[in-house]
Amino acid sequence: MAVKKDLLSVADLSRGEVEQLVEQALVMKQGEMRCLLPWRSVALLFEKPSLRTRVSFEIAVAQLGGHCVYLSPQEVGLGKREPVPDVARVLSRYVDCIVARVFSHQTLVSLAQSASVSVINALSNVEHPCQALADLLTIREKKGRIEGLRLAFVGDGNNVARSLALLSAMVGVEFAIASPGGYQLDEDTVKRARSFAAASGSKVVVTGDPAEAVRDADVVYTDAWASMGQEEEAGARHRAFEDYQVNGPLLSLAKQDVVFMHCLPAHHGEEVTSDVLNGPASIVFDQAENRLHIQKAVLAQILLAPD
Repeated sequence: MAVKKDLLSVADLSRGEVEQLVEQALVMKQGEMRCLLPWRSVALLFEKPSLRTRVSFEIAVAQLGGHCVYLSPQEVGLGKREPVPDVARVLSRYVDCIVARVFSHQTLVSLAQSASVSVINALSNVEHPCQALADLLTIREKKGRIEGLRLAFVGDGNNVARSLALLSAMVGVEFAIASPGGYQLDEDTVKRARSFAAASGSKVVVTGDPAEAVRDADVVYTDAWASMGQEEEAGARHRAFEDYQVNGPLLSLAKQDVVFMHCLPAHHGEEVTSDVLNGPASIVFDQAENRLHIQKAVLAQILLAPD
């Protein structure tokens, strides 16, 4: 039996593993792919609805020759209908891997602690590692390199920003984030990212000024101001972030060949204007497509880990 390896955070990977995943995903995207996971089964255990995450994982497993089972919130009721450890132990008797999309990161940790099979984080309130890995793949594809670039994130210091900060710092990408007061990236993540940056030769910039973050950036990235589960905060968040919209004037401060990224779904006219989202710099749909290819590489690496 292969060694159990979980992916709860991008920090669960080494720099070498990250770079290998990106290069493997590029090969897989070009169509050079084998039936790597015959008779392997993967459970998609979702507390939150999804478009990109569900479809990309289901297709990824199918293209690798495996079988996927989707489990909705109503079917499982994590921690309500049945304790999380019990769900983990039962699924471990049926499947080779659990891909979980949850509200609380602690649910994910509990799953991983109790499961005898690998657990992959398909989104929690703390991190979104598969999204960040797909983003890195897209940057590598569009820029031809990763190390030495500058990525500016404008908006909430949320799960996506957290994964991007850690991953960027790990692989030598300068990461700059601009957020309003009360919505900054947490200090522990900043400290950890700066430790990675010291090792890779990059740096992490935290500011309240979007112009400072975006100036001379190779990549400009934003996300929705209010995510699932934050609907009651939408009004307050809109007021807090109204000066953090990515628009033409802000994007013009970046490098001439800047690319714009958004993990989607986007709220046109809020965190980004339609002319930027649909403009020549936008690579958001390439980014969305690359969820499929990076997840094939992740699944292959985890499920084919040596004994």
